[in-house]
Order: sequence, then structure tokens, then C-alpha cells
Amino acid sequence: MYDHYSSALNGVIYNIIPDTNIATDILQEVFVKIWRLIDSYDPDKGKLFTWMFNIARNTAIDLARSKEWRNSKRNNRLTDDYAQLPDRSLPPSDLPELRKIVYSLKDEYKTVIELSYFEGYTQKEIATMEQIPLGTVKTRLRAALLQLKKKINL
Repeated sequence: MYDHYSSALNGVIYNIIPDTNIATDILQEVFVKIWRLIDSYDPDKGKLFTWMFNIARNTAIDLARSKEWRNSKRNNRLTDDYAQLPDRSLPPSDLPELRKIVYSLKDEYKTVIELSYFEGYTQKEIATMEQIPLGTVKTRLRAALLQLKKKINL
């Protein structure tokens, strides 16, 4: 299972926590959670990868929202490493299919999906960052998800 899914799950984690060492630790934690929770997986509710993807994403988001993580980021010196972080404005050719579909959405939808699902921001944080009302963020997320659903044919 690790050989088959680790690189994809690590990519999900790294998009939220762009620190290789911490992302690797989270990946290990994710596989421990998967091992412990495998009995709760229901194939009638979705694919195994989607279930594992959500565990990885939620674990990374939990860390990103933690006080310790935010404090550690405030206390880091700005180094050349920050200049070498990947440019997220254009999708790399090796992104998973879902991310490619997200990039085909209108810019306003793409932005809220990217910030919410791939970077782990809350709707309130997105509203503040984008300087738009919270209701607009919610409406755009809903509309974007409906468009994604049509494109994926669910």
C-alpha cells in the first residue's frame, strides 16, 4: 500500500506543509491512521484513494492550523529556501487529474478551491485574504464544487 500511494499522499501533504521533513513525518502518521482506521473504510461511500487522500489532507491541515506550526513559521528566518518554493500559479504537468480539472475552472472558482482544499485555509481566512464577503466565498465554493461534479460526471 505504501509503495502504491505514498508519493500521491506526500504530494497532498507537501502542498499544505511545504517542509520536506515535516511532510515525511506527517506521511508516516497518515499511514498509521490508515492502518488503525481501515475497518471504518466503506467502499460504498467512495474509493480507497479518496478516503486516504482525505485522511492525509486533514492531518496536514490540522498541523497547519496548530499554534505550534504557526509560531514556528513566524520564528523562521527568511532564507534562500523560501525563494525556491514551487510556483503554484501554473499547474505542473504531473498534477493529479483532479487538480487539472480544478485549473480548468473560472479564476474566481479556481482560487477558492485552491485555497480551501489544496492549501487548507478556512472560508473565513479566504474571505480575509481575498477581501471578499464570507458569503461570496461560500457561494463560489458551492458553485465550483457543482462544476467539478459535472466535469467528473459524479
